[in-house]
Amino acid sequence: MTAQHPTIGRLLRSLRARKGWTLKQMSEHSGIPLSTLSKVEHDRLTLTYDKLLQLSQRLQLRMSELFAEQDEAPEPPVTARRSIGRVDDAIRITTPNYDYYYLCPELRRKRMIPVLTRVRAKTIAEFGALVHHSGEEYIHVLEGRMEVHTEFYDPIVLETGEGVYIDSNMGHAYIAAEGCDEVLLLGVCSSADEQLMESLLTLHGEEGAVATKVRQLAPAAKPARRAAKKPATR
Repeated sequence: MTAQHPTIGRLLRSLRARKGWTLKQMSEHSGIPLSTLSKVEHDRLTLTYDKLLQLSQRLQLRMSELFAEQDEAPEPPVTARRSIGRVDDAIRITTPNYDYYYLCPELRRKRMIPVLTRVRAKTIAEFGALVHHSGEEYIHVLEGRMEVHTEFYDPIVLETGEGVYIDSNMGHAYIAAEGCDEVLLLGVCSSADEQLMESLLTLHGEEGAVATKVRQLAPAAKPARRAAKKPATR
């Protein structure tokens, strides 16, 4: 039997039910209009990053708790967890530089955070300041050519099929290499910090927007993959 993946709307409904609030009470506590909350709960609207941040602050919840369902009973030790990483079930965050697709969102307290990233930034000036966060990460180029900037190393260009493993505490940025409009990356971030997901979400800034049902990536990827096989492309 396939487990139902949570959406932002479903998570908000669950949170509201645990607190015993009506939509009006949820609106009063969060400062988000009742009509907006209603549309979000019915998966007809998404929330921008600043609204999610406002929600977590007003309700005194960590950002990561907004993306995790709560069980009635304590969770027993797990030795055989499994989650299928489908793009349609991913949580999407859009920023000026990237589109992030956080995979396997129903698993809580993950030791690794798998994420597909579509990179649009083409210069380090356009990207802005290098980012830092706890842990380590491996980034693999699925499509296109990526230019890697790090705090202590000279920039390098990675081709399709190549990857890089770095200490994430070191400042880093990934941009599309010269002659490449977009790059599709598969990344895996890992940390002993149980709040890694929350730390990653805070990197996106107020320009980020979250969607719960994602269908934009897969259709766009198909022609790009076919094009990548031709020597004259990119």
